[in-house]
Amino acid sequence: MNTKNTHSEAVDKQFGSQAQDYLTSAVHSQGADLQRLAALLAPYKEAQIIDLGCGAGHASFVAAGVVKNVIAYDLSAQMLDVVMQAARDKQLTNITVQQGMAESLPFEDHSAEVIISRYSAHHWHDVGQALREVARVLKPGGKFIMMDVVSPGHPLLDIYLQTVEVLRDTSHVCNYSPGEWLNMVAEAGLIAREVTTDRLPLEFTSWIARMRTPEHFAVAIRELQKVMSDEVVQHFEIQPDGTFTSDIMMLVASKH
Repeated sequence: MNTKNTHSEAVDKQFGSQAQDYLTSAVHSQGADLQRLAALLAPYKEAQIIDLGCGAGHASFVAAGVVKNVIAYDLSAQMLDVVMQAARDKQLTNITVQQGMAESLPFEDHSAEVIISRYSAHHWHDVGQALREVARVLKPGGKFIMMDVVSPGHPLLDIYLQTVEVLRDTSHVCNYSPGEWLNMVAEAGLIAREVTTDRLPLEFTSWIARMRTPEHFAVAIRELQKVMSDEVVQHFEIQPDGTFTSDIMMLVASKH
């Protein structure tokens, strides 16, 4: 059984029909991390950058306002169609799209000054392999900027997070902890330069609707929330309506 292909198909199936919902999602279209991204890209006005797992393109749109060219790269053809239509609507003429997997990048060695990724890595089949590909494609001194939901690391908190994530979205693989990210980045030959952590409130109804989670899975999440320990309820700030808050991280790494 070729797990890579079956997982890729699951991700593509899961996200294809939801592409438009992700474009309009406030969680994805807003955030202090997008402002930080624009500031980090400011020195690269003449660069071509790659947005890895671009989704509906929010990081690509921010980047396109700063750098010369952006390649929006994603597994889902429908997502890429949404990105191109939105780019036209926003009159951004410096975005091109390319379809493919994070673990196998169709780009030349040392061809990119910056690679970015936002809210995508938790779907990747093999993050270590994807990071090795990032290191291969980056120019010496190039930057990798990653933004994602992260695990608190503590087993009790981690099992809650991974469980609700996979119930909501069966293509979910793993939210890694900041420590795991630092290890994987180092093993890929990249140097971590900056880590910024934040908290992301997730309103339950829109969080479920965005992924079109089946009702029985949504019910399972709500039932699980009701029986979790005080430690879990407090950390994730679980509200009576199911709304909760996740940890997010922005990691900036560079190539030797």
